Amino acid sequence: MKNYIKLLRTKFKKNGIDGYIVPKNDDYFTEYSKINRLKIISNFSGSAGLAIILKNKNYLFTDGRYTIQSQIECGKNFKILGFEKLINFNLFKNLKLGIDPKLFTNTQIKNFFLKYNKIKFINKNLIDEIKKERENLAIPFFSLNKTITGEGTKSKINKISKYLKKNKSDYIFISAPENVAWILNIRGGDGPNSPVPNSRLIISKTNKILLISKIQKCKKLFKNKILKKNEFLDIEDLPKKILNLKGKNFIIDDKSCSIFYENLIKSKFNIINREDPTYHLKAIKNKTEIKNMINAHISDGVALTKFLYWIKKVNKKKITEVDAAIKLENFRKRNKNFLYPSFDTIAGAGKNGAIVHYRAKKNDCRIIDKKDIFLCDSGGQYKYGTTDVTRTICFSKQKKNIKNIFTKVLKGHIAVATTDINKDNVGKKIDKRARKFLNKSNLDYAHGTGHGVGFFLNVHEGPQSITKINTVKIKEGMILSNEPGYYKTNEYGIRIENLVYVKKSKKNLFFENLTLAPIEKDLINYNLLTKNEKNYLFKYHLEVYSKISGYLNSNEKKWLASFI
Repeated sequence: MKNYIKLLRTKFKKNGIDGYIVPKNDDYFTEYSKINRLKIISNFSGSAGLAIILKNKNYLFTDGRYTIQSQIECGKNFKILGFEKLINFNLFKNLKLGIDPKLFTNTQIKNFFLKYNKIKFINKNLIDEIKKERENLAIPFFSLNKTITGEGTKSKINKISKYLKKNKSDYIFISAPENVAWILNIRGGDGPNSPVPNSRLIISKTNKILLISKIQKCKKLFKNKILKKNEFLDIEDLPKKILNLKGKNFIIDDKSCSIFYENLIKSKFNIINREDPTYHLKAIKNKTEIKNMINAHISDGVALTKFLYWIKKVNKKKITEVDAAIKLENFRKRNKNFLYPSFDTIAGAGKNGAIVHYRAKKNDCRIIDKKDIFLCDSGGQYKYGTTDVTRTICFSKQKKNIKNIFTKVLKGHIAVATTDINKDNVGKKIDKRARKFLNKSNLDYAHGTGHGVGFFLNVHEGPQSITKINTVKIKEGMILSNEPGYYKTNEYGIRIENLVYVKKSKKNLFFENLTLAPIEKDLINYNLLTKNEKNYLFKYHLEVYSKISGYLNSNEKKWLASFI
């Protein structure tokens, strides 16, 4: 890492810059990418971060999930700061900072760096010049049938073209690959944990499309007549093609359209809107998608329940956090519809559980002790559905204060699950419900309470979320996580996470659980629960038992019945 920083600094003079900015995202702005320039330069492996390398100092910006992890991975070489410090960044002034214009949006640069410093666009990525990580072109895109997605491509394109007409625009540039995936009902293999097809898309107000990618990836789409030859554009030909399009107005999205592509489009067209409507359309799952997600969660619940029973009641050997993660994945692999994890499993025992997004490594992990609290956050990509679930368990009797905190986290989890969405219909209102019981004891957690989840796509997707600031209205068909927690540095971590979807009955909106796995009863102080909370737990475990017990052996079934 130090050598890479030195090599990067040798390029400053030649490029006429005082520093270089390295974001976590690739040029598709995906959360999990096979290309990770930030890790190369900083050793930071979290999913959200940005580094600034200066001639004599280095800064790393991340969020509350990674406070401990970032210190461990790169604290010796970087000053660690929260993302909020980037707004109107003023830790230094009047410097010329280099960026790759394909990795930033104009909004980011304006909000973060232009008030006190200058930006220079460098079209050759300086990290790539030091160490190039190549994209795998061998994994082809594939299509999903309407029986899986519940809505055909023509219907989705028609919705987008209506949006274009309403906004008096000739074209939209869909720059986020997960949005392309949703519109065209295609998936790929360009993400390590998500079936994203690295591609972009142009849609016209007359319903014409241009899929922009590499031709090697689209061969199956041509063969199966999902895509016509005149609907495809090689990414290298995009600049010339855009300049040849006829029309006046373009819509782009300022969350995922880079400076490079925005400037290219601006050279000929007026940009009249900076929002891709696909985010909101994609967030509301139809009945088919919900049905598929329910089925995926039954499969996932069986695997996780079998694992929980095994690690608590069967296993007598000393195992590491990595051993536990492998065992859980093996339980998932027993299901023919399981493809791969939806993110790298977080298996943290004892003090490692306090590292919110901890990643155990084979040569550097903890043996799980009987006295430990064990936090396991994991998920799967299934045909067809995406799961994400966290359970915190123990193997021996725990202190009263730990049980009390676990119970307060559980009370917050139940408060979210039982929200009257007609009344509390935005994320920031629901977030208060989750933190209420911890806050009474002056306790809190430094992450959001919930994120949106894709259908057989990214495990994290917006625009809906349950955070202190999110104001997106929660609507029928949305899927979110419900995951309050508490983390005591160098001691333990607690988190309880289920996925939920928004269901409508008559005129009432409410959350329905997707996740089906028992919640650790040995960490609950039942004296702190109200009658309604106890009833919720009883009904939840009854539902878990009724839906997955048929897939369990007699011992597993008997153990699961003890939660009711």
